[in-house]
Amino acid sequence: MIYGYMRISTDKQTAENQRFEIEEFAARNNFAIERWISETISSTKSLEKRKLGSLLAKLQKGDVLVATELSRLGRNLLQVMGILADCMNRGCQVWTIKDNYRLGSDIQSKVLAFAFSLSAEIERTLISSRTKESLARLKAEGHKLGRPAGKKGQSKLYSKKDTIKKMLDNGASMVSIAKALKCDRTTLYRFISGQSLN
Repeated sequence: MIYGYMRISTDKQTAENQRFEIEEFAARNNFAIERWISETISSTKSLEKRKLGSLLAKLQKGDVLVATELSRLGRNLLQVMGILADCMNRGCQVWTIKDNYRLGSDIQSKVLAFAFSLSAEIERTLISSRTKESLARLKAEGHKLGRPAGKKGQSKLYSKKDTIKKMLDNGASMVSIAKALKCDRTTLYRFISGQSLN
């Protein structure tokens, strides 16, 4: 099965240009797109929330996924690499037109996949290293690390004290109060036990 995949970020854009490019590419290479997948969603969304995620889950050995460019699949290197690695493990191919990639199970694809994975590992290491260096510098400069402490004796629920009292007086359960105030039950229990709500 040959799939044509198109993605745009907003409904103000159109996928028609991508479809045209893919159709032209297919015609030049003497094949036809058998199924089209088009979606309007940011590539920063997780694959589970995207049609692409559903498509990847059902790809089978020998299937081909055609897109105009790798950026249509994902925004960051790690996400794209994960998609490519998954496809290669399944024996599927990913073809992109602008990047001119033909990623499949051949040796060139495996070399490219290795280069991608090495780049990602280096990127992760550098990010981790920079984070540790920044934290060490801040600590050396005397900055307190971690979540800033709240005002002593004052909970974030303090401003909602009257609402909580009213709800308790009306017989509302702790669970329903926590849900209504969008807070954790433990936070609510702690606040009530430390306050005089009579």
